[in-house]
Amino acid sequence: MSYADNPYAAPGYTFAAQAAADERAGFIAKTYAHLAGAIAVFIGLEAILLNLPGIENLVGMMIGTQYGWLVVLGLFMAVSWIADSWARSAVSPLTQYLGLGLFVAAEAVIFVPMLFIAQRVDAQIIPLAGATTLILLGVLTTVVFVTRKDFSFLRTILMFGGFAALGLIAVAILFGFSLGPIFTYAMIALACGYILYDTSNVLHHYRIGQHVAAALALFASVALLFWYILRLFLASRR
Repeated sequence: MSYADNPYAAPGYTFAAQAAADERAGFIAKTYAHLAGAIAVFIGLEAILLNLPGIENLVGMMIGTQYGWLVVLGLFMAVSWIADSWARSAVSPLTQYLGLGLFVAAEAVIFVPMLFIAQRVDAQIIPLAGATTLILLGVLTTVVFVTRKDFSFLRTILMFGGFAALGLIAVAILFGFSLGPIFTYAMIALACGYILYDTSNVLHHYRIGQHVAAALALFASVALLFWYILRLFLASRR
């Protein structure tokens, strides 16, 4: 999301790219500190959720029927839209944090079925997928920070790629067929594209003071990458 087009951004805020070096460095540090905090909260919530008594019943409700998962995805998209709107608020810092917290909680819930299954297939899958995700995040972040390239040109590609992916997922659920490994690899590539796009926005298009929204965008992309790397590793164990 580029704050050049953000109606919620306060006019008095300076774009990070135009700010003084110390302000820009502070903004970047705050963004990645909030990203790290969001990841830590996500891990903590998963540890709690996966150890709840009767968690298998929740998993069954979410994925046990043909349309259950479609309903879950629909609710997740609605909650994500609300969370993103709150995080982009230029009026209330509290609202921004509520948006980030809501989004992290929604991600934690939607990950429960896959993590539940992964735990029972091979306990090493989850840490391996997590480490792979963080390595890719580090590599992609380094590319953007070293080259200073503006990847905003990816926006249209990512937007259409995201809509196409959602359409394929919905069709697969409705008609009961599996999306194969090619789809998984394509989604990993899409998630990497989002990370490049969001990271370059931190350098070029977000405003000083919008670190919460920037962290949410990065967290969403990292979660998407983790989801499909986890799916890839899980498929390789079956």
